[in-house]
Formats: sequence, structure tokens, C-alpha cells
Amino acid sequence: MIRFLFFLFFFSCAYKNETTNHLTYLALGDSYTIGESVDHLYSYPNQLKNKLNFKEKVLDKVTIVAKTGWTTDELIDSLNSLEINKKYDMVSLLIGVNNQYRGYDISKYSNEFEKLLVKARNYAKNKNNVFVLSIPDYGVTSFVSSEEDKKRIFNEINSYNTINKMISNKYNVMYFDITEISRLAQFDTTLIAFDNLHPSKKMYNLWVEKISNPIFNRIVKN
Repeated sequence: MIRFLFFLFFFSCAYKNETTNHLTYLALGDSYTIGESVDHLYSYPNQLKNKLNFKEKVLDKVTIVAKTGWTTDELIDSLNSLEINKKYDMVSLLIGVNNQYRGYDISKYSNEFEKLLVKARNYAKNKNNVFVLSIPDYGVTSFVSSEEDKKRIFNEINSYNTINKMISNKYNVMYFDITEISRLAQFDTTLIAFDNLHPSKKMYNLWVEKISNPIFNRIVKN
């Protein structure tokens, strides 16, 4: 009887560890999510996984649905075609820079970002286990040479981020402003990848340093 009870206790603990320590993460976005121009291991979703697993063995797998150049409508179309039925422990969303770059009407972004956030919440086991990152400011990179263009991009990115933050607050999801970190690249070129446009692994690491503790405390730990 004692041996049986010990086996039962051991099995229940093992089952608990298996279910609580193997969480899944879905990251939605564009080039900033796949980590264009850096090794995929240094993208922010993968660096976040490694950071959280350093704290505690929690994130088992990262699934990324993103592509360089995607706008909000292209991400929506791709998600519709994928017909994702699986539920994830954690879902992130970072999208919009290509809407701004292509000069789309900002009201289109507002409407489609909200649709994407609703989708993100539907992909999550717990609708509160979703977080949004603000759009970085590529205007500080050498990709943009005109001071007039730099100012225009600065203002337009701020307008886009005002919208995605407002919608994030509406749905009570975590929101992280990483735009100010991206603007440090104006003074530190090591924060930009070799293509002179996208973030380097060092910048992605700064993002992760900012977001990992709140995500661990609100999403992973609970």
C-alpha cells in the first residue's frame, strides 16, 4: 500500500510538471517578429523563450506566423487561410509598420489591428495571456536619409502606436512600448542589423529585458 501511494504521488507530480512546464507561444507579426537580418534564434520571440526558460522551465515551443513586408490585411488573410484551431498559452502581436510605410489610411490600421487582436485573444487559452508590442521607429536608421522624412515617420509611428495602445487597453491586454528603445539606434548603430534597417540581436535583447519580467509574472507564473 505504501509503495502504491508513493507511486501515485510521484505520478501526479510528474503529470503536474509536464502540464505546467511545457507552455506554448504564438507570435504574430511581420519582419520585426521573424527577426529579419538576424539568425532566427535571436528574434525577440526566441530570445524571450530563452529568457523565460532561464527563470524557470516554462516555454516549450514558439510558433511564429509572420513575414517581412506584411501589413495588417496580409496577416489577417494568412491567419484565415491557416485556420488555427490550437489554443496557445501565450500570444503576442506586433504589426503595422508596413501599413505606415505604404501610406495606407490610418483608419484601416485601426479597424484591422482590432480584428487581429480579437483573433490573438481567441488563439489564447486565457484571453488575458496576450501582449502587444508597439511599432519600432525605422526613421532613425540610415535607411532614411531625409530629415523631413525622419520627422514624418516619427510622427506617423507615434500616431499608429496611439491607436494600438488604445485598442490594447480596451481589451485589457499587456502593452509594451519598445519604440523608445528602437530610437536609441540614432546614437548606437550596434542596435541595427547589417541591412541598416532592422533591429540587431542586441536591440531585440533590450526588448526582451523590458518585457520578460511582466510577462513572467502575469502570464507564465499564474
